[in-house]
Amino acid sequence: MANSTDIEPAANPPKKARTDDPAAADKALNAALAASTKANPPRPQEVRRVDYTPLPYKVTKVSLDFKLFERRTVVESVLTVEKNATDAKDNNDEDGLDLDGDETVVSLFKLSVDGCDDLVPGEDYILKPGKLIIKAETLRRGALNSNGAMIVRSTVEIIPEDNTQLSGLFKDGSMFCSQCEAEGFRCITYYPDRPDNMAIFERVRIEANAKDFPVLLSNGNLVEEGECKDVKRKFAIWSDPWAKPSYLFALVAGDLGSIEDTFTTMSGRKVQLRFFSEHENVGKLNYALESLKRAMKWDEDTFGLEYDLDLFNVVAVESFNMGAMENKSLNVFNTSCVLADPVTSSDANYFRVEGIVAHEYFHNWTGNRVTCRDWFQLTLKEGLTVFRDQQFSGQINNCASVSRIQNVLVVRGGQFKEDDGPMSHPIRPDSYIAMDNFYTSTVYRKGAEVIRMYDTILGTQGFRKGMDLYFKRHDGSAVTCDDFLAAMADANEVDLSQFARWYSTSGTPVVKYSSTFDQDKGLYQLTLSQSSRSEEPLLIPVSVGLLDKETGKEVGATTVLQLKESTQTFHFPGLNGDVLPSLLRNFSAPVKLVPASGTVDESGLAFLASRDTDGFNRWDSGQKLYEAAILKVMNKEPYDETLNHVLETFGRTLKDEEISDDSIRAYALILPAEATLAESVAVIDPPAIRIARKDVKKSIARKFKDDLLAAYNKLTAAIEVDGETFKVDGVSVGRRRLRNVYLGYLCSIDETGEEQKEAAALATVHFNSATGMTDKLAAFNLLASMSGEGESARDAAIEKFYKDAGKDPLVLNKWFAVQASADLPDVLDRVVKLSSSHPDFSLKNPNRCRALVLTFTMNAAAFHDEEGKAYKFLGDMLEKLDKVNSKVAARTTAGSLIGWKRYNEKRASLMKAQLERLKIMPNVSPDLLEIVTKGLK
Repeated sequence: MANSTDIEPAANPPKKARTDDPAAADKALNAALAASTKANPPRPQEVRRVDYTPLPYKVTKVSLDFKLFERRTVVESVLTVEKNATDAKDNNDEDGLDLDGDETVVSLFKLSVDGCDDLVPGEDYILKPGKLIIKAETLRRGALNSNGAMIVRSTVEIIPEDNTQLSGLFKDGSMFCSQCEAEGFRCITYYPDRPDNMAIFERVRIEANAKDFPVLLSNGNLVEEGECKDVKRKFAIWSDPWAKPSYLFALVAGDLGSIEDTFTTMSGRKVQLRFFSEHENVGKLNYALESLKRAMKWDEDTFGLEYDLDLFNVVAVESFNMGAMENKSLNVFNTSCVLADPVTSSDANYFRVEGIVAHEYFHNWTGNRVTCRDWFQLTLKEGLTVFRDQQFSGQINNCASVSRIQNVLVVRGGQFKEDDGPMSHPIRPDSYIAMDNFYTSTVYRKGAEVIRMYDTILGTQGFRKGMDLYFKRHDGSAVTCDDFLAAMADANEVDLSQFARWYSTSGTPVVKYSSTFDQDKGLYQLTLSQSSRSEEPLLIPVSVGLLDKETGKEVGATTVLQLKESTQTFHFPGLNGDVLPSLLRNFSAPVKLVPASGTVDESGLAFLASRDTDGFNRWDSGQKLYEAAILKVMNKEPYDETLNHVLETFGRTLKDEEISDDSIRAYALILPAEATLAESVAVIDPPAIRIARKDVKKSIARKFKDDLLAAYNKLTAAIEVDGETFKVDGVSVGRRRLRNVYLGYLCSIDETGEEQKEAAALATVHFNSATGMTDKLAAFNLLASMSGEGESARDAAIEKFYKDAGKDPLVLNKWFAVQASADLPDVLDRVVKLSSSHPDFSLKNPNRCRALVLTFTMNAAAFHDEEGKAYKFLGDMLEKLDKVNSKVAARTTAGSLIGWKRYNEKRASLMKAQLERLKIMPNVSPDLLEIVTKGLK
């Protein structure tokens, strides 16, 4: 059985066994190793952060030659190798050049070291699963015979058409495309495929059929292009002057259309911007291009960072595991994250495009120019860049409060769940088996919250000083989270050693609060206590404001309290009357805030929901009040008083003329999502949560039906006055968002046949009159869940939406997703039918798989039906999907089962049974196995 031990040819052939055809020997060895690995996959090995050691040798320059043929791609590489002087003290003179390569997809035909004659397998180099090690003596011998240079040459062949894992070089339709993060480059050729080997890719030549692949792209600047001697083929040569790790390498070849523009940087550099897609999608690229220009300008204005090449290319790809990839000067995007037009894209799609375009561009500095030393430091680039794109989105659209609400909803609904499950890990993990499993909400979203805390503690100017020092010290380097913290601390002359504990602490900290007021002294005292998985207290910034209990006026402006001890009391003197605290303003730390008494002050929440001067906390107080009502309904507790607070708050928000932003009003009226509510109960009962939430929603809707209808009609009239011109601005988006919230409430009144008819009629008119995807999709979501007298309207909408899609992939994704999320008793049967027989569904397409399968697993009440049929369906799908694309299987779907301990015994046993089934599945991938194994602990 082959495992991680060395595999050498023919029981270690003797030294004299040289061959007249070294290439043939290498080929035979590589083929035997590949066969052995496929037959007996090596046991997955855990990688630990504490075991990091620097490379003894590093590649400093790279030359690559790609020849693309049908079902055969030849890759020739020339690597310039040097002794790693930076960390020489940690190296052994006998350590060799360690190259990563996946022998199951990479066939090695030639290997040589300049200055050496034929290399002897086992003596000069060793091949073992996933590795090619050229011994140090071989490198030194070559250097002596080549005037000191160590040059390693290899020729391999790969078959991109067979690469359904979409890692490395793959074929998407008629286009060749690469995805190398985190460990995809080893599926292209042998190379030190780790982020701390930063090399200059000085020459990348691509050759392909001229008719089928007129566009040939790689990183950096285009040096030359033209016809080959065979005039049916063409070539292009690219050169990237900036050192980068292999995960940032990119190649694209295809018959693509494009749009172009330019951007002039603050130093006067004129940058050519080019966006590529399949020809039929070129008209959907304009918004992304404009978003890029806004991001480039914002980064200059905010952080003084400008682009560093003359060319910036972006390519849209349909089949892509990620949302997008920041490859140096050649960003590759999932089509769902770059294509947008009013007919196919909702407002949410537009903002997603803008945010992700900005995110990938911002990586040019936070990720590319300064990258990670190892993958445990992933949050160094991702958490920081998520924070940057969040700041950009909030500022560029003048909607900081709305943006903050949206981001916190993701943290509470997804990241907190991850923190509480078997995959819980710090933002800087300590170990992994499959690195792709750690592109998580914790690394990205909680990582961004940790970066935001730097900004909160140090202030905007202090944060900028820290960023400036970070780039000054580390430009062109691969560094650690500790290096970032040191730059922040040194630039501001503060001690952040306690703050560093956030990087090693998993789980969601809890902050409890209590307070007293001494009327005679005018002294308010706030006591905060913290608990977390950290052995020592964290540094938690808690932003606090004080409101007068009588007038509602702010008598204490926002102050950032630094909670550094297990329990601390903070004093606020000089007050004329009792106050109500507005705590954790702007969600100043990723913690759960709970009253020390264990009892929610509902009247206080109602007060803050109506009068808090902080927009985020005003919304948050309303959410906590709604949640209290829903949980009381679910637990069958008396809730009349709570409902009165809810109705009072809702009515005031509905009619408050001081709220000028329709988006703020919309979010203040929306009830907490089922996923958020699930995080507030000990044992999750999804059907009970859904029923309780619907009951509260109907109570509100019946109470305010006339007001809601009047407000809906008023917004409808305002939108009609604007005509059919589509706008993605704050006012237009806010109107659509609020009108669709009103529609949702009105359609929730559906208990009688007459009410069902009325709801269906209103939603159908909304659906048919929609001038853009936002309104159409909002109505379609409601219609898809209608039953009884609304059935015919539902079926008509499903048919019309599909017909209108016209085979557009992004619209079809919405069509599948809406049906998977429907609140219908037979939704599982519908999903099974769509997955098994619909011609537009394919497990090979990650977007389509996520749209149907992942969306259904998030339809909690249906997925967690106690009969367990949905668990069995998911197990069946995962068994198929793991063979096609293990990363999608592990990262986006298997997580639906691993939280089984949070459910009742019956559900838990059925979920656990599917995990056990997957664990013993023949040839289960390391990606899926790691998730399943942790889920069973």
